[in-house]
Amino acid sequence: MGRLFDGPWPIVIIIIVALLLFAAPKLPQMARSLGQSMRIMKSEVNQMKGDGKSKAEAAEEPVEGKVVQHPESASDNGGKQNPPSGNA
Repeated sequence: MGRLFDGPWPIVIIIIVALLLFAAPKLPQMARSLGQSMRIMKSEVNQMKGDGKSKAEAAEEPVEGKVVQHPESASDNGGKQNPPSGNA
C-alpha cells in the first residue's frame, strides 16, 4: 500500500478521475473562464509593455506648471494669501 503514493503521478491521476466524475458538467464553463482570464492577463501584460514606452517618451517632454489660489480662500481674506499652517 505504501508504494501507491511513492510518486506524484498516482495522485495526479486520482485527482483527474475525481474531477471527471464530480465536475464534468462544469468543465466547459471552467475552461471558458480560464481562457478569458488568460486573454485578460495577456492584454494587461501588453498594455504594461506599451505603458513603459509612453512613459519614456513623456519624460523627455518638459512639463510647465502654474500655481493658482483657490477662489474661496481669496474671497475670505480680501485677496490675500493664507499663511501656511503647521497642522495638516
